[in-house]
Amino acid sequence: MKIPPFALERFFALHEFSAPFHLCASDCEASSIAQLLALEDGAEERFLQHSLGYTESNGAPGLRQEIAKTYATIDPEQVLVHAGGQEAIFTFMNANLRSGDHVVVQYPCYQSLHEVPRAIGCEVDYWRARPEKGWRLDLDELRGLLLDKTRLVVVNLPHSPTGYLMQGDEWQALMDELRSRGILLLADEAYRGLEYEAERRLPAACDVYEGAFSLGLLSKGYGLPGLRVGWLAGSDKTVLERVAAYKDYTTICSSAPSEFLAEVALRSGGSLLETNWQMLIRHLPMLDEFFAKREAMFRWVRPQAGSVTFPTLLLEETIAEFCNRCLGDAGVLLLPGTLFDADSRQFRMGMGRKDFAAGLGKLAEYLS
Repeated sequence: MKIPPFALERFFALHEFSAPFHLCASDCEASSIAQLLALEDGAEERFLQHSLGYTESNGAPGLRQEIAKTYATIDPEQVLVHAGGQEAIFTFMNANLRSGDHVVVQYPCYQSLHEVPRAIGCEVDYWRARPEKGWRLDLDELRGLLLDKTRLVVVNLPHSPTGYLMQGDEWQALMDELRSRGILLLADEAYRGLEYEAERRLPAACDVYEGAFSLGLLSKGYGLPGLRVGWLAGSDKTVLERVAAYKDYTTICSSAPSEFLAEVALRSGGSLLETNWQMLIRHLPMLDEFFAKREAMFRWVRPQAGSVTFPTLLLEETIAEFCNRCLGDAGVLLLPGTLFDADSRQFRMGMGRKDFAAGLGKLAEYLS
C-alpha cells in the first residue's frame, strides 16, 4: 500500500512537545497511572500482579464487557479492541473495502478517514461541512453523492475539528437513508460523552443501525491517549470477523497493562469523562470572551461538543503565516487548517487541558 505522509502527525512530531503553549491539543487532560489506579479499591495491587503475557486478540473479556456497557444494544462479543483508534480505522477499511468501491467521508476530518480508502483504490467523495452554514451537514447533498457502488459512509460526530453535532432527527434520517441502500457506516465517536448539553447526545450509531460500526477510544474525553486503546462496536458478525482476521497482520493483540488500566477507567462510571466535561464547561466562556473582543480578526462558530474548535481567520495573511507567527513570536501552538484542507482559512484550537487559560491568555496578549 502506498499512502501519503500524515500531515497532521508530521506537524505534531515537529512541535507538540517543544511549544511552550500547546493550544491545539485534541485530547483532554491526561491522568497518571497512580490517579487511575486510585479510582478503584485494590486496583494497584492487582495491577502489579497482572500478567504480561499475550492478551486475547479480540480484547480482554472484562474490558469488552465494560465497553459493551457504554452502548444500549451491544454485547461483549460485538466489540473488537484495537491499539488506538488509528488501528481500528486501518483494519476496518482494509478488511471491508476493495479497489473500485465508492466511499463518502464527512469533511474536514482526520486524514486517515479518507486517505486509507483512497490508498486501497477506492473512489472517495467528500460530504463537506462549511463554516458559513455553521458546519451543518446537508443530507440532500449526501444523497447526491451516493452511488450504486457506494460501499461506506464515514462520519465523525461530535465532529473534530469543528465541534458540530447533528440534530437527532437528522441522525435518524441518515441511518434510514443508508439502511435503504445497504451502505455501511463507520461512525467515529471519539468525542461522544462530551456534549455540552447532555440531552443533545446522539444514540451510538451501532445502537440504531445494524450496518453501522461505532469507533470508540479512551484518548479524547477520558484523557488517556497513552494507553492506546480503541475499539469497534457493531452487530454485523461477518464484518467484525473480517476485521479481526485482518488485525492478525497488525498488532494481533493489545498491551496487557493498557487493557487492565482501560478496564479500570471504564468501570469508574464515567468519572474521568465528567471531570473533563466540567473543564470544558469552564473554558467555553473564556472563548466566548476572546472571540467577542476580536470580531475583526476571526469568525467563530461556537462548538456544541468536544474539546476542539475551528475558528476562521479574517486577517490578510495565510493561515500558515498566522500560525507560524503565533508560534515563533508568542510560543503558542495553533494547528493550521491547511493540514485538513489545502484551501482552509481555519485553525484548530483545543480547550481540554488544564493549561488552556494560560495559553489563551498568552495568545490574547500577543494579538493585542
